[in-house]
Amino acid sequence: MKFGVVVFPGSNCDQDCVYVLKDVLHRPVITLWHEQTTLQGCDAVVLPGGFSYGDYLRTGAIARFSPIMRAVRAFAQDGGLVIGICNGFQILLESGLLPGAMLRNTALRFICRFVTLRVERTDSPFTNRFQEGQVIRLPIAHNEGRYSIDAKALQTNRGQVLFRYCDADGNLFDAANLNGSMDCIAGIMNKAGNVLGMMPHPERASEAILGSTDGRLVFESMIEAFSHV
Repeated sequence: MKFGVVVFPGSNCDQDCVYVLKDVLHRPVITLWHEQTTLQGCDAVVLPGGFSYGDYLRTGAIARFSPIMRAVRAFAQDGGLVIGICNGFQILLESGLLPGAMLRNTALRFICRFVTLRVERTDSPFTNRFQEGQVIRLPIAHNEGRYSIDAKALQTNRGQVLFRYCDADGNLFDAANLNGSMDCIAGIMNKAGNVLGMMPHPERASEAILGSTDGRLVFESMIEAFSHV
């Protein structure tokens, strides 16, 4: 399974993703510069965190027009696996590949810390290595991480939520939802089940030395799903 990690001007988590995929999980991986027009035979695409184009205008709003995104959209529409992490999630929203929008954190400040999440579904290409209801620890690092979606769309897409912010016992409540995301949503996939956007960083929690290995299961789930295609 060959991964492609897209690099935009301002990306800063691209090499973290490359390291985890190549050196921790031992999978082929290439970087895809935003001006490229093809995915070079990749089987899965990662849109990493960072500040694409300096987050001018809106987070992800300029990156959506990069030439590589035409290839990513076509790839996703054909059923290819795509994961957007933090800024990558914001780009997926701006590109229309996922429903909703991203607003500033309710505290109006940048938040960088570990959070606890509850796994909502395990029948997806991104969560098949987890247990339903499992509580995991991943870090967040963002200023615009408050996921928002209108009530009707939320009702339609509630079943697509894969991760929610929670306390250590898996309970959902405001104090655990640090950025104020609607319905405590930390990660949501599209209706087809092949595109995931999540604000927490799984690549930063893929080795024990970093304080958690829970994030590695996201990438291992993608590998497992691809092996059964």
